[in-house]
Amino acid sequence: MDKVELIISARPRDIGGFFVRRILPYATHQMVGPFTFFDHFGPVEFLPGEGIEVRPHPHLNLATVTYLFEGKIRHRDSLGSDQLIEPGAINWMIAGKGIVHSERTPEDLRKSRRRLHGIQLWIALPEESENIAPSFTHHPANTLPEFEVDGVRLRLLAGTAFGHSSPVPAKSDFFYLEADFSPGAELVLPANGGHEAAVYVIEGHARVDDKDVQENFMAIARAGESLHISAREKTRLMLLGGKPVGKRHIYWNFVSSSEENIEKAKADWALGPGHSARFPKVPGDDQEFIPLPIEPPVGS
Repeated sequence: MDKVELIISARPRDIGGFFVRRILPYATHQMVGPFTFFDHFGPVEFLPGEGIEVRPHPHLNLATVTYLFEGKIRHRDSLGSDQLIEPGAINWMIAGKGIVHSERTPEDLRKSRRRLHGIQLWIALPEESENIAPSFTHHPANTLPEFEVDGVRLRLLAGTAFGHSSPVPAKSDFFYLEADFSPGAELVLPANGGHEAAVYVIEGHARVDDKDVQENFMAIARAGESLHISAREKTRLMLLGGKPVGKRHIYWNFVSSSEENIEKAKADWALGPGHSARFPKVPGDDQEFIPLPIEPPVGS
C-alpha cells in the first residue's frame, strides 16, 4: 500500500486583488492533523505605492500563523497588538472565542520596490480550548529551534518534532517545520500512532517515498505512516501534521466543532466590529472592515 494517500495541487485564489495558492481545505481532504487552512503567497514584487490591504476581519475557535520568507506585514488586532511579521519569526494569534485583526503592508515600505513571500496557516483548536480568551504572542526568528537531522537543516516553527519543542504556546499535539534539503539529502518523517503528516514543496523538487512532488504541491501521508523524503536538487519544504482534533465546520474565517458557535459569530459580525463583546474594533485600524459574506470563500 502506498504511504502517500494524496497529492494536492495549489489552486489560485483572489483575496481582494492579491492572489494566493490554496492547498487546504481540499474537497476530499479538509485537514491534516489540526491544520485546516494552508495558503502559499508569492514570491510577488510590489511596485512603489502598492501593498496588501487585508482589512479588519474576525476569526473564531482557531489559531493563525503567517510565516514569511521575504518581506514584512503589519499585524494589528482587537487586543491592541501592533507587530511586524518578519522573515523567520512567528506571530501566533489564538482567536479562541473571537478576535479581529488586520494585515497590511507597512507605510514606510510602500515607497520602494519589495518582494513578499510566505505561508499562512490556520490550526483548529481542540474542542476544550475553542472558546478560551484570545491571545497574541510574537516569537523572533532567533528563538525558534534550528537543528540538523541526517544533513537536512530544520527550523521548528511550532509544536514538537525530532526531540525539539518550539516556544510557541501550542494547544494540541502537532508539528510545523521548515526544511532545507541540499542535493542528495534524505530524511525520514517518523510515524506517530494515528497522527497525520504532509509535505509541501516551496522551492525545488522532492521525492516522497515513490512519488515525485513538484513545487506548489502537497503530499499527504496515510494516517500513521512514516515518509521517506529525498531531494536531487536544493529544495525547501514545509513539514506539518499532528493528532487529528475531530471534524470541523468552516464558514469564511470561522472554524469550529460547533455549528451553533459559527451561527452566533456570524450574527455578531454582521453588526460590524465594536457592536459585540466578541468582536471589538482594532485600535488604530477602525475605519473599515470586511463585511460578512453571503456565500463566502474560505479564508480572508
